[in-house]
Amino acid sequence: MAVRVVFVLASVLVLSSFLPRETITIKGSDTMVILGQRWAEAYMKRNPDVIVQVTAGGSGTGIAALITGDTDICFASRPLNAIEQERLERRFGTRGVAVRCAIDGLSIYVHPCNPVPSLTFAQIKGIYTGAIATWQALGGPPRSIALYGRENNSGTYVYLQEEVLDGAPYAERVLRLPGTAAVVQAVSLDSAGIGYGGAAYSKGIREVAIRRNEDAPAYEPTLENVQGGQYPISRFLYLYLRGRPAGELKKFVDWILRDEGQAIVGEVGYFPLR
Repeated sequence: MAVRVVFVLASVLVLSSFLPRETITIKGSDTMVILGQRWAEAYMKRNPDVIVQVTAGGSGTGIAALITGDTDICFASRPLNAIEQERLERRFGTRGVAVRCAIDGLSIYVHPCNPVPSLTFAQIKGIYTGAIATWQALGGPPRSIALYGRENNSGTYVYLQEEVLDGAPYAERVLRLPGTAAVVQAVSLDSAGIGYGGAAYSKGIREVAIRRNEDAPAYEPTLENVQGGQYPISRFLYLYLRGRPAGELKKFVDWILRDEGQAIVGEVGYFPLR
């Protein structure tokens, strides 16, 4: 009898290893990909019967995949626009569900040796539209500004253009790079460079303090300044779903919003919701 029991238990273990595991797919924001990977690793460790797949490509890529039904969750560093919501509604009968999952202080990166202490919205607009071409015009050295930025499928590209550039087009000489890590790398190697991206990527560069206008105080993207609302280009980071989540998808989203998921937000370099 003992031998038969052992055989049955062994058979159950073998069969269980071949049982299908539930898969959650996530596509979207390059800004959020490091955070998403950390969430996925921690959640799968806690829930070994679930696979969480995270793919970057930009907010626009993730939103497109959500609309075509090719992903369960879209990571986005900007809100969906009206056209995207209408496309979702035509296909799925819903305009999507937005879940705020973290806060980012969108950072303006310069080389560590750059002496310019702060920038206003107007100065950032002038830089990225090409109206301001040298660091000397901003109190820095007599050097041309080397512009680095993101591709137009990036939510960060869109956010900066809408919130700081007042919708004005970027200068043609902006070197558009495929990810935030590439922007940081370029600026860290170029003493005349400037770039922008999420706070979690700020390594090997200096984050410039930002002022909304000439009369406003300058703030850096610190936890206190971002959570307190003083840093002027703070933004929410989003999970987007086609409808209200259920089952394992709801468990995953709920876990992200609870203490363990929010602790990972801070560990990665972004800012928890609370």
